[in-house]
Amino acid sequence: MPTEHIKMPAVEPLVRILADGERTVFEYPFPIFASEDMVVYLNGARQVSGFTVDGARQVSGFTVDGAGDTPGGSVTFDAPPVSGTVVTLERLLPLERVTDFLEGGDFSARAINNELDYLVASIQQIDRYQRAMLRYNDHETPGAAILPDKGLRAGKVFGFDGDGNPSVYAPGDSQAPPSFTASGTGAVTRALTDKANDLVSVKDFGAAGDGLTDDTQAIQQALQAHEAVFLPAGTYLISQTLEIGARRSLIGAGQACVIKCQSNAFNALELPAFQSELRNLRIEGGDAAVKLFGKTGECTQNAVTDLVIVGANTGLLLDGYDDTNKPCYWNNFARVLVERPLVHGVHLTKSGAGDTPNANKFHSVRVYSKGAATSGAGFFIEHGQYNNAFIDCEANVNGASAQACFLIGAGSNKTLLVNPYAESFNLVPNVKLEAGSVETSIVNLLSMSDGAAIWDLSGGEYTSVNSGYPYKNRLQKTSVTDLTAALQRFDTEYIDASGVLELDLSHSVHLVSSFGGELTLVLPAAGDASGARLTIKKIDASANLVNVTEDGGAGPDGRVFPLGSENDYVTVLSNGAEWFVIASSRSAGNTRYFDGSGIYDIDMAVDVYLLSAYGGALTARLPPANAPEAVGRSVTIKKVDSSANPVTVSEQGGAGPDQYAQPLSGQYDAITVVSNGGQWYITGRFG
Repeated sequence: MPTEHIKMPAVEPLVRILADGERTVFEYPFPIFASEDMVVYLNGARQVSGFTVDGARQVSGFTVDGAGDTPGGSVTFDAPPVSGTVVTLERLLPLERVTDFLEGGDFSARAINNELDYLVASIQQIDRYQRAMLRYNDHETPGAAILPDKGLRAGKVFGFDGDGNPSVYAPGDSQAPPSFTASGTGAVTRALTDKANDLVSVKDFGAAGDGLTDDTQAIQQALQAHEAVFLPAGTYLISQTLEIGARRSLIGAGQACVIKCQSNAFNALELPAFQSELRNLRIEGGDAAVKLFGKTGECTQNAVTDLVIVGANTGLLLDGYDDTNKPCYWNNFARVLVERPLVHGVHLTKSGAGDTPNANKFHSVRVYSKGAATSGAGFFIEHGQYNNAFIDCEANVNGASAQACFLIGAGSNKTLLVNPYAESFNLVPNVKLEAGSVETSIVNLLSMSDGAAIWDLSGGEYTSVNSGYPYKNRLQKTSVTDLTAALQRFDTEYIDASGVLELDLSHSVHLVSSFGGELTLVLPAAGDASGARLTIKKIDASANLVNVTEDGGAGPDGRVFPLGSENDYVTVLSNGAEWFVIASSRSAGNTRYFDGSGIYDIDMAVDVYLLSAYGGALTARLPPANAPEAVGRSVTIKKVDSSANPVTVSEQGGAGPDQYAQPLSGQYDAITVVSNGGQWYITGRFG
């Protein structure tokens, strides 16, 4: 007996372990009082309660450690048992009591605790025996449980009479062909063997489901022989990948049906063709627990539902593989839990020259690291196009190791996340969009990670609704027929430059300074900007022009549009063929002053030109009357100096206002002219 009190946890006092030919140490998870309480069997177990009758019990060749320890201990063999041997370790106590407490003696708490522990252990032992016995239901009256005399039962078979009580029968009485008739009008009687073939069990092909026997071959043979295969409750150990062929199903009876990989060096199940089904079971381990790829045919319209996947490197793997004629399209996943993945929970990729996985649908798929060091992402859409949809899916990943909850890779296009739940810590991004990803759509994102709600490296190639932070909505190329807006914000760009600068459509308002020199802004070609509306405003006080033109086109209203004064602006709109001016302003003080001699070209950038000819005679030359910037425009020219040098108003290539050059001789002389597109006319003269 142990010297210290141990606890008696509710742990089955028996464990079976499959030997691999190398292992010598086998752990047991229950306490024993002394090493003599441990019995060891190789490929056998006790057949009668308390006694070994099959000769499999071992009496030497091993040592027992851990007696008296509550968590249990280990059994170490002198030599490793042969591979495939079932090692059974059992606590087996003699049901006896050979000591008494002394009358009037000391009452030791340790002694009474040890006695109670021994009683509990004995009860656990008897309880385990009785759970393996056949017995009557507690809710019915038991019938006779005593066998008939030996002479009466000799040569008979055991069965049940019309009241359900045990009885014996002559062998011929039990050999009638079995049959089955379903309840309901129109039901026909069928042979029971025919009925059983409706859904074949893997156990019909020799699968044990005991967690010790390698059931790979039995399950694979069942899948090859029958279109619908049933997996009863049990743990089915596999050492190679199971393949579910086209139009075939593997269906379990719930999470008590476990397919367990011996290692993570191979995929657990592969669906390499079309219209196959995997449903209602649990998968433990594997490189990929479930892999879909077009190996034997196009991988389409497969259904994977009601699975629990635990401890695989990757839970669900969709691979475009190496043949574009065998794509991975239109597969459906629902109510799948991927627990403790080591790399990715769900991974869409392309390992060869095939097409990307496209248009696959995931509903209520949950990835939960549960403390495991997941190195990748909950969902990694590395490659995929055309609405791979993830609806009501959750990624809860380890913040110490994961890259993202949802990772949208460079090879993704039109990925759709609807009601995604993202959770982690340690600045792991909730959704990460890699550079190269295109047109991702995110709707109703719940961000529970400390990282960015949406970490965008795609250059804005996404749309979000009720998602992200601080802005919950980001819409692109959106058509609205009737909009009521309480507040509008315009994406604004500030430009301070000179020379030539090409504009794009990433901003709707441009605030422009040409203080450092004349600046030409080039609009995108109208054909590339149909429906786009841009506003350009000059904000500096210099005389340097801001000219608005078009890439490969004539420009707004068919011309170069100049902004000459501070606060001048123009708003332009493309109809897909050309740019049109829909608004512009000539602000107060829209005037230019010039002091010089020779020729000064009127550029029509302002309404009033104040000219000084103090240094010598000056010719103010209007543009041709048919020039785009002149047609319909009015301009005033005024001489402001006191010298005798004239300011002569003429026209490039034409006769001038009212068909001749107009001199302004005196200080403050002025002329106002307008073009009708054919010639310049004087509309006012001063002085």
